[in-house]
Amino acid sequence: MQEKLWLEDLAVGQQFVSGTHILTADEIKDYARLYDPQPFHTDEVAARGTMFGGLAASGWHTAAITMRLSVQSFPLASGIIGSGGELSWTKPVRPGDVLQVKSEILEIIPSQSKPDRGIVRVKLTTTNQNGDVVQTFAPKLVVFRRPSS
Repeated sequence: MQEKLWLEDLAVGQQFVSGTHILTADEIKDYARLYDPQPFHTDEVAARGTMFGGLAASGWHTAAITMRLSVQSFPLASGIIGSGGELSWTKPVRPGDVLQVKSEILEIIPSQSKPDRGIVRVKLTTTNQNGDVVQTFAPKLVVFRRPSS
């Protein structure tokens, strides 16, 4: 089990790499039917006639998988608590794609008004099996300091 990290354990430039997740066509369609019911996510035949040229995962599905992989590989003691960020989907995610996330700490800003925490700017880069970037997310995370004993 990974050691849980607090604000003072983090450093700019520190990186964390996740395990992988393989998407299936059924998973893409199931997610889309529940949360993003558009033909290019739910119907392989209809998807061929769209700008995607075939079935593509919802960007929100990619974001959800990124979140799970991040939680599993970026072991913040207080959890991954977001306070906004910039999200970009750079390439469609297809059935059979194997996703992996690299998290890199960009900035650490200790809070002036709440000394028990800080804001950590992180860049999450989600890639497929070919190393193609399919999503980037640059969130600001609330990270707590280690409680005094």
